[in-house]
Amino acid sequence: MKIGFDTEKYLEEQKKAIEKRLKKFDDRLYLEFGGKLLDDFHAVRTLPGYEPNTKLRLLKSLNRDLGVIYCVSAKQLQNGKVRGDYGIGYDLAAIKAIEDLKKEGLRVEGVVINRCEGEREVEIFCRKLKELGIEAVKRKEIKGYPNDIDRIVSSKGYGADEYLKPKSKLVVVWGPGPGSGKLSTCLGQIYYEVKKGMNSGYAKFETFPVWNLDLNHPINVAYEAATADLGDFNLIDPHHKKAYGKEAINYNRDVETFSIMQRMFEKLLSEKNFTRSYRSPTDMGFNVLKEGMVNDKVLREAAKKEINFYVFRYREEYKKGLVDKEVLERMDKIMKKSGIEEDFLPTVKVARVARNKAKKGKDKGCRGVFCGAAIELKNGEVVYGKNSPLLYAEAAMMLNAIKKLAGINDEDDLVSDSIIRRINDLNGSLGDVTTSLNMVETVIALAVSARDNPLAQKALEHLTELRGCFMHTTHRLSPADAVFLRKLGAWVSTDGEVG
Repeated sequence: MKIGFDTEKYLEEQKKAIEKRLKKFDDRLYLEFGGKLLDDFHAVRTLPGYEPNTKLRLLKSLNRDLGVIYCVSAKQLQNGKVRGDYGIGYDLAAIKAIEDLKKEGLRVEGVVINRCEGEREVEIFCRKLKELGIEAVKRKEIKGYPNDIDRIVSSKGYGADEYLKPKSKLVVVWGPGPGSGKLSTCLGQIYYEVKKGMNSGYAKFETFPVWNLDLNHPINVAYEAATADLGDFNLIDPHHKKAYGKEAINYNRDVETFSIMQRMFEKLLSEKNFTRSYRSPTDMGFNVLKEGMVNDKVLREAAKKEINFYVFRYREEYKKGLVDKEVLERMDKIMKKSGIEEDFLPTVKVARVARNKAKKGKDKGCRGVFCGAAIELKNGEVVYGKNSPLLYAEAAMMLNAIKKLAGINDEDDLVSDSIIRRINDLNGSLGDVTTSLNMVETVIALAVSARDNPLAQKALEHLTELRGCFMHTTHRLSPADAVFLRKLGAWVSTDGEVG
């Protein structure tokens, strides 16, 4: 894989920037963390060379009294919002994140559930958290938010919400995705602390968009794709332009709410508080991501792939009723702006060709349909598979891929036909409509074969090299293969045909 980003160089510069900002505050700083603190796969795909837990490494390197407040929106819980990289709901994603933070030695202050209006899902989630010994507070939907400042900064707004008392001086406020209410949580917490005479402050750590890249740089456009379900878009920060005469890139929600935030801070904070000196939403952050960018050509290509990847993700979410048609229309505009077609990912075109080859050979197996799958290896080579009475398309693709990685001839068998057919027969005797082997069954057969077949053992040793590779299927994955591929860590897109 070609590297476009130097994580170590970035961490060195980012730590300097965050330490400089932290020195500006006295009592407590609420640091809003945009994006994903753990397993930031969007950044991994967009910035080849970026490590998924870079932000976690950054926080642990600060060596400060630090805690984390985790935010989630009641609407995300109610709507069954799913974190695509894990395939689990935001409630389970929250619990997983909290457990991961604790394993890493970070203090979890508690969970804040925003925009509550008596949702049943919220009560269920709170009970789960209580069983785990995690404090949870609920914050109501504030009428007139964010424009009615007098109401918001009053006993009827922030004052009507529950307060989560942190133990740490540096509090990272994080959530499972955009719209979780991180900013509102920060300001609501500050409201209570100012009432107590504390000098609390706010800052923001946002990875994307990158403020000192061009507005239409593919990396910044990829951020628009990743948040198309929210309708986010990038723009030149007008407040920064006015204050400094320089262009900086930010996104619509921060720009739209900045004037309101300024008025809130004026209403809340003392003259000594550094937050009052923010002259633009860009000032609130301290993103030095550009310092880690070492190959712009590689980064542009990766960002375009990420845009294409999100097209397929949103199409699947649309079929499940999780996003509306406007999101798909928004993605069409983003694709046109980026100058790419829906088969920009090399795997898309190859998987469709594989399907057509299956159709030509009438290799539809037991599913009654023709299917193709393709994966792009780290060296850029694309390997495909098509379905047959013996194997699912993705299982055939996997075997072909690890053969290629292991330098094994295509004609050599890793698993004998007799073993595959015995499993086919077993599936049939159990009443399965589809007797072809899926990926899980194929890996098990491969592992068993490895005992007596050195080539199978050699190929199996290369299986984990498929982690972080783009893959495309013409058909909807079986539940078993979807889970397997998430564990394997491949980035899977699909045409979503019934297979």
